Amino acid sequence: MSEATELLELYDRASLTELGALADAERRARHPEDIVTFIVDRNINYTNVCVADCKFCAFYRRPKHAEGYVLSFEEIGKKIDEAKAIGAVQILLQGGHNPYIPFQWYLDLLQYIARHHPIHVHGFSPSEVQFFAKRFRMSVDEVVEALAQAGLHSIPGGGGEILVDRVRKLVAGKKAMTDEWLAVMDSAHRHGMRTSATMMYGIGETHAERIESMLRLREQQARTHGFTAFISWPLQPEHSAMADQPKLDAVTYLRTLAIARLALDNFDNLQASWVTMGMKIGQIALRFGANDFGSLMMEENVVSAAGTTYRTTAEEMEALIRGAGFAPVRRRQDYSHIQEAA
Repeated sequence: MSEATELLELYDRASLTELGALADAERRARHPEDIVTFIVDRNINYTNVCVADCKFCAFYRRPKHAEGYVLSFEEIGKKIDEAKAIGAVQILLQGGHNPYIPFQWYLDLLQYIARHHPIHVHGFSPSEVQFFAKRFRMSVDEVVEALAQAGLHSIPGGGGEILVDRVRKLVAGKKAMTDEWLAVMDSAHRHGMRTSATMMYGIGETHAERIESMLRLREQQARTHGFTAFISWPLQPEHSAMADQPKLDAVTYLRTLAIARLALDNFDNLQASWVTMGMKIGQIALRFGANDFGSLMMEENVVSAAGTTYRTTAEEMEALIRGAGFAPVRRRQDYSHIQEAA
């Protein structure tokens, strides 16, 4: 029996408590010190104009739409200063595939941030990088190198969804396919960047395809060792073109998180997605394989556009982590600790 088949059997047939116990044991073997990390940051969506037409997205607006926007450098700078004022150590900078923004704008923005509002910039998902490469007739390596030289520090795992082309063609046919998405991460890792990896499920994939997506990430990690963490969450279908899709439940989320901890045996960190699942399930996730409570996410627009809005403060996050039986520790993007557990 292949490993993928074994994982699928476990995913489909093991009881919730058995899966949770296996994942928790794996987590404890990797993180025996009983701490849970989190990061204080802000998600800045520099534009919502996008031509990718992903069926699951309620955030984007087509070009010329009255609600389309591009933030000015000054607006982005103001958001960074507001984030720093509450202890933020990075910004997550992402936007749509906006055909009207020249490549120099992105380089100028990164240089502007470095000069006037220095902070760790975790930005431009692989699908954005692939869009830049095609739009500006550059190689992926050239795009990554130019962004890094201008001041990009790391790349988020956005647009990962399910790394199986059948599924990607179904819901996001204009966006980076599996090999293209992985090629950006490969390039980022070779340029010394640490990146995250994501999986949004519930978009028409089979359980076997969820496992396949995880194993593609594991293969990439075995080659380059550049992924810091894995984050998974279910589709938030409201207000999107997939609004008729059922919203997957907390049990499915916990099973998926647990199987990820077992499948991704070369990933150190798994995040709990309280942003989509709520605080209580976020706490339970810490017993199902997660060792990180994700981001304070001072501003969040994409999931909120689909009608799911959970907000918190650093103090509440620390209280929730303690309430789950762990010591909270703030971290940076590379998972280095800012302070020791209190």
